[in-house]
Amino acid sequence: MLQAELSAVIWDVDGTLVDTAELHFQAWLVLAGRIGKPFARADFAATFGLRNQDIIPGIFGTHLSSRDVAELGERKEESYRAAARQHGVILLPGARALLEGLQTAGFKQAIGSSAPRKNLELILQLTQSEQYFQAVVSVEDIQRGKPDPEVFLIAANKLAVSPNHCLVLEDAVAGVRAAKAAGMKCIAVRSGGQHSETALVQAGADRVVSNLEQVSIGSVRQLLSAS
Repeated sequence: MLQAELSAVIWDVDGTLVDTAELHFQAWLVLAGRIGKPFARADFAATFGLRNQDIIPGIFGTHLSSRDVAELGERKEESYRAAARQHGVILLPGARALLEGLQTAGFKQAIGSSAPRKNLELILQLTQSEQYFQAVVSVEDIQRGKPDPEVFLIAANKLAVSPNHCLVLEDAVAGVRAAKAAGMKCIAVRSGGQHSETALVQAGADRVVSNLEQVSIGSVRQLLSAS
């Protein structure tokens, strides 16, 4: 029988825990405007869930040095955080109930994100959800971005839970691939709407849901028990 205290749920943030896609898109537009480069929604959709250091060279030019990429990425994130503070951020429907239910049931929980730590700390503060997570893994903690499994494996290690006893909640194709490469179960959530159900299934998602209200503690237990 599954022991919740020996199992974990690892959450992606942007598009899964909160819907910050438009704030990110607008921050990219601000950056692109400042440097005189085009940036379209198609660019955003194609790169959603990846690290800035993987996005920027592909969109703005491979001639950029690593220092240039880091500086541009920080400028974009500063715009994003300013907008998040100004407009506020709320948890997606079903998120708080699921967070509370998992906590009550004894599951460990962590954040596994390609976002900067400052972004994650701000989101957790704005949504008052810090208390649900025993570990936070950000882009500063990893050498390789999704679809590499490193981010989720580090989260599992921090929680002292075996990867095959972990379930990942994700919204992006790259994140689903990372979860499966880590040997974890994965529920893909389409709240953000950046990826089709077909694409998420093809990436390896064990289940695809329209929103977190469709994820129950029972469904989490069932998937993990099948590990």
